Amino acid sequence: MGWIIAIIVGGIIGWLASLVMNRDASMGIFWNIVVGIIGSFIGSFIGTLIGVGATLTSFSLPGLLMSFLGAVVLLAIVNMVQRGRVR
Repeated sequence: MGWIIAIIVGGIIGWLASLVMNRDASMGIFWNIVVGIIGSFIGSFIGTLIGVGATLTSFSLPGLLMSFLGAVVLLAIVNMVQRGRVR
């Protein structure tokens, strides 16, 4: 059941991040899920660096916010690689 929730939440987080980074038109649901899940790992790493207790094992508001931040960072990196700049 945890994987299903991770896919659903990852899709929502990835979709919101793609809206913020203005990439929604070029991404489908599969890539939104991938960005959301990888963004969760990046957000967890950033959270441990700055001292926010966001972990991947618990469902919490700081965890969701750090996942969103990680997804936005991931899309910024993708924008830099693809277009040579961040939108």
